[in-house]
Amino acid sequence: MSRSGNEAIEQAAAIAETTGSRNLPTWGDLPLPADTANLRDGANLHDGLLALLPMVGVWRGEGVGHGLGDDGADLQYQEQIIVSHDGRNYLNWQTRSWTVDAKGDYVAPLFRESGFWRISEDDSIEVVIAHAEGSIELFYGKPLSQTAWEIATDALVSAASAPKLHGAKRLYGIAEDGALAYVEERLVDGELAPRLSAKLDRYAG
Repeated sequence: MSRSGNEAIEQAAAIAETTGSRNLPTWGDLPLPADTANLRDGANLHDGLLALLPMVGVWRGEGVGHGLGDDGADLQYQEQIIVSHDGRNYLNWQTRSWTVDAKGDYVAPLFRESGFWRISEDDSIEVVIAHAEGSIELFYGKPLSQTAWEIATDALVSAASAPKLHGAKRLYGIAEDGALAYVEERLVDGELAPRLSAKLDRYAG
């Protein structure tokens, strides 16, 4: 059942009672606006980013790496995604993930990404992501709605030491409970196959 506008607002307000007081730590001694992952604090969000506004925040949750475990088994992981800005017309993107065991206990570091999201006046999304493993990926896409965004690889460059990575499609969306959910598919033998899926609750912002 879809929620009414009032229900969505009430739910967001309830979540903000916990998360609204949290933001990114700052040094406070640079002559620049600090990065903020909290729309209530710091620089105002650039008007050009309004179509991406729901993504701003710090998100933490769990996911599944499909077929990425030993002998092709699924791999369980946890993740933190930071989406922040400094008032300019782009979003900062940082992710850290780590594998966990069946009890949810930490096992080892997994993926790490850093990059930027932009969106043009015609709602074309541009995303540049650097992977810690040694690849840089350029995505293009479009908003599917006010709370869902789809992007696909347009170009990918890998260092000689990087593991082989193929093109991808990613779908991000804000779920009815306010969580950030995503699915990533990557090319395998010329066909897109599920690789990652996760759901993360808002931790700050």
